[in-house]
Amino acid sequence: MPELPEVETVRRGLQPVMEGAVVARAEQRRADLRFPFPKDFAGQLEGRKIVALDRRAKYLLADLDNGMVLISHLGMSGSFRIEPDGDAPLSPGVFHHERSKDDKHDHVVFHMDGPAGRARVVYNDPRRFGYMDLMARAELADHPWFRSLGVEPTGNSLQADELARRLAGKAAPLKAALLDQRIIAGLGNIYVCEALWRARLSPRKPAGRLVTRAGQPRKALERLTGDIREVISEAIAAGGSSLRDHIQTDGTMGYFQHGFSVYDREGKACPRPGCGDTVRRIVQSGRSTFMCARCQRD
Repeated sequence: MPELPEVETVRRGLQPVMEGAVVARAEQRRADLRFPFPKDFAGQLEGRKIVALDRRAKYLLADLDNGMVLISHLGMSGSFRIEPDGDAPLSPGVFHHERSKDDKHDHVVFHMDGPAGRARVVYNDPRRFGYMDLMARAELADHPWFRSLGVEPTGNSLQADELARRLAGKAAPLKAALLDQRIIAGLGNIYVCEALWRARLSPRKPAGRLVTRAGQPRKALERLTGDIREVISEAIAAGGSSLRDHIQTDGTMGYFQHGFSVYDREGKACPRPGCGDTVRRIVQSGRSTFMCARCQRD
């Protein structure tokens, strides 16, 4: 599943073409994806201006000029591509992994007309685990998809004091707590593994032990908070993790995966200078965790 940096990369790629543009026409080529489309989905979009393109956790949010919001989730294999009028691609680049070009998986097409010119924004999803919906912006915060989401891990939104409040008293393993979307929104398996390695923290450590009895963050939690922000920021800057099904909107792949320290590096040397141990893979709650047992003892 694409993680937050991948979704943010997609948002930034779509922004110049969609933000401030009008949906001149919308094509809905099937009745459903993971869930059915809302009634008259295409009709509700046509003629509407997209005033802002935002993101919450792993959701893309396109605010319309009538107070409605188009919500998109990429699921496992969903992706957008931009097809501008004319022959030249919007942003040329080299493919790292070839993506599906089978138009039978092009399920939604937005014909955009805006400051950047005319373009088609195509949603392709071979597995159809993604989904789209429309709802009033005023109702968004109370919707089941959003009302329980935790703090964003980007910028200065995530602070050690806030994380201490959310982790206090929790006996769950640290990795499981960090993957809980009610604590941190959009943080996924890859970047939790990377942040815990940077912070030298064991993924098995009870999460509540990073908080004092007075509810204050210990130094380890302050360190971890900064490492989470940094690894997410670096991944966004690099264009995402370049997982098999993830592509940027210009058709190129992100390359943050080449900077992984532990994720998917089982049996390889720990890259921390002077460590000398190897990266190990353990299973927690049915998911792979990659770690260095020598570095991550705390």
